[in-house]
Amino acid sequence: MDKKRLSLELLLLFSVFVIATCGLIYELVAGALASYLLGDSVKQFSFIIGVYLFSMGVGSYLAKFIKGNLIDKFVEIEILVGIVGGISSVVLFILFNTMAHFEAVLYLFVFFTGCLVGVEIPLLMNILKDRVGFKDLVSNVFAFDYIGALLASILFPLVLIPNLGIVKTPLFFGLINISIAIFLCFYLKTDLSKPISLKVKAIGAFVFLLALFIFSDKILSYSEEKLYGENVVFTKSSPYQRIVLTRNHREFRLYLNNNLQFSSTDEYRYHEALVHPVMSMAKNIDEVLVLGGGDGFAVREILKYKDVKKITLVDLDGDMTQFFKNNETMRQLNHHSLSDSKIEVINKDAYIWVKENKKKFDVIIIDFPDPSNYSLGKLYSLQFYKELERLTTPQTKIVVQTTSPYFAPKSFWCIEKTMNQIYPFTSAYHTYVPSFGEWGFSMASFEPVNNKIYRRLPNLKYYDYNFSQVSYFNKDMKADEVEVNRLDNQILVRYFDEEWGKIQ
Repeated sequence: MDKKRLSLELLLLFSVFVIATCGLIYELVAGALASYLLGDSVKQFSFIIGVYLFSMGVGSYLAKFIKGNLIDKFVEIEILVGIVGGISSVVLFILFNTMAHFEAVLYLFVFFTGCLVGVEIPLLMNILKDRVGFKDLVSNVFAFDYIGALLASILFPLVLIPNLGIVKTPLFFGLINISIAIFLCFYLKTDLSKPISLKVKAIGAFVFLLALFIFSDKILSYSEEKLYGENVVFTKSSPYQRIVLTRNHREFRLYLNNNLQFSSTDEYRYHEALVHPVMSMAKNIDEVLVLGGGDGFAVREILKYKDVKKITLVDLDGDMTQFFKNNETMRQLNHHSLSDSKIEVINKDAYIWVKENKKKFDVIIIDFPDPSNYSLGKLYSLQFYKELERLTTPQTKIVVQTTSPYFAPKSFWCIEKTMNQIYPFTSAYHTYVPSFGEWGFSMASFEPVNNKIYRRLPNLKYYDYNFSQVSYFNKDMKADEVEVNRLDNQILVRYFDEEWGKIQ
């Protein structure tokens, strides 16, 4: 009898470990999914963690009202957790483009999952209270709970998202939850009041989730094709973002976390405007640094200048650069630029790399995604531009993509003003890209931007070296007084969210 009690205690404590691991995985999946689909990862993770912890508290409170055979109830809740948490990504991906109040459904899933997980721990403690002393019970339960949470937080970014993705990960852990329920149904059948019913429920739930797991790629492809309205030809969940490439009858389109990055029909307008003004006005172009730009399009334009001796490309996402280096269609679009002998590709956080690097560059081209969240906003901050100053000479020319001066004038001029705090001479300019609308850039240096052309290429598709034309701004692209973007205020992210939120 003592051996059975000990085995039951160890089994239930192991269940605590599984509950904690699976519960945190469901929470992290919800946060990552919200970031992919809704943007602003800091806000989404903050809200989801808050709602999840609150709902666990609600579940813990409700646990005291559960009566009857507690082991039966625990098995039933374990099945429910597995189903609700497991199907969360599948349901949310399908509903994203069809529901007006998607966020309400998202937080309902988070709340319901948190309640169920919150019920489980008090329920287990009630089951174990007559078998284990109170002191040991509390210590053991919370020790296993915290260990499970640590394991989940390590596995999620390093193993699960890169290998299983955002849809298969919760399905996999749902299967683990239900496997525990199935095992308990057979191992503790003499302690259950309705073992046959519970076995049928658990096995049925397992088969259901297993079928979803097997067909999850097809389900995700279906939901993403509905979301983008185009044929999805490539998808990848990297540790940093969801990469989706679509194709229709005339173009390829790349989306990162649901945000359009380029269209193959007009990306040349953007990249010629980004690269050629600064390359033509820089006195020297031997050493060029590109921050961001993992698609290789900016590098393609830089390589048109034969005087360039070395290009250093720093992009956080190795999956992104590998895709554009190895995929034959993308290689054709970027003219095999990432395989050129002049380029060195470094996959590292640009902020950290800039702080650690000591090399000087003649031209610096910054092609980061828009500052839609705080992790990106830091790359447009005063502190970042101050760190970047160490990589410059008095003759270095810098250019930054600075979002749309028409749709987001405060954001645009905030970046310009922030750069101007470090670099005494800045010159904003813009161009029209059909897929995006009016788009802006800012050039900076320690010498006046005097429009002097040191070199020009004869066969560009768009840019004609008439810089004075692209640097003229109409009244509707100007903004009232804006603040400098600092790490401690991140005002740029607030401007961006406010301005782009009005048109979405």
